Amino acid sequence: MVIDAPPGGGTMGTAVITGTGGLGYEAALALARRGFTIILAGRNAGKGVAAVASLASEVPACSARFELLDLASLASVRSFSERMAEQQQRIDLLINNAGIMSPPRRKVTADGHELQFGVNYLGHFALTARLLPLLTDRARVVNVTSLAQHYAKLDLDDLQSERRYNPGRAYCSSKLLQAIFAAELQRRSDAHSWGITSLAAHPGFATTNLFEEGRGTFSSMLATRIIGPLFGQSAAVGASSLVHAATAPEVVGGALYGPSGRLQMKGQPGRSRYAAVVNNRELAARIWTLSANLAAVSFTN
Repeated sequence: MVIDAPPGGGTMGTAVITGTGGLGYEAALALARRGFTIILAGRNAGKGVAAVASLASEVPACSARFELLDLASLASVRSFSERMAEQQQRIDLLINNAGIMSPPRRKVTADGHELQFGVNYLGHFALTARLLPLLTDRARVVNVTSLAQHYAKLDLDDLQSERRYNPGRAYCSSKLLQAIFAAELQRRSDAHSWGITSLAAHPGFATTNLFEEGRGTFSSMLATRIIGPLFGQSAAVGASSLVHAATAPEVVGGALYGPSGRLQMKGQPGRSRYAAVVNNRELAARIWTLSANLAAVSFTN
């Protein structure tokens, strides 16, 4: 499904952004204002249509459209990527942003993977692999991670949380995996001369609709009623770190960018710090091989 806004703009290249609300929408709005052609990709056509209409209202000269993409289905990821190839779409910017947070009970994707692992990480891993041939020689790939990466405890023998499901732990693991992916993708781009710049970004503590999945849980109430009002910032400000990683000329490939204020929860974007385990290259290589097998993809340019 393709829903178009009036044509125009597009002078900076084409940006594919997963997620039609919250950070995804705010990043799309900022990039549309800078002259990018926007492809918003999400699973909800109604929200996608509304997001594109809102972009057209805010930036009348922008070129934007919605494309159906369900990251909980590897078949949907493949279908989306095939449509991009059929359109001979060249991509200058890929922002792997869409995600879910802490569903109280364990759920699985269409392919049987734990939902947070599948949507937040594996679906984006597969998407990046399938879009790699379409990425231009100046392309950037931005994986949206979280401060939650610092609290993750990876268990490679139970990445699907089959033995024991803890909503928060599964979420933290999925965001750490995105960070590891960003760093490893840059190393492989350098090694194989793919020419892309891979980065990670986090929004600090941004007040988005991400907490809706875990609504009513103690952690959700703590975040939205206490931590957010005290330390948080809006989705628009949170998205500035994504936009910085996507566009700033001074970024360093493989690095993480996020708010530079207190506890990295809010403030202007700047260079941030990965969880220590992200620098474990042996672990990253093992996770890469495992992910490629689970997603049935290979990275070829």
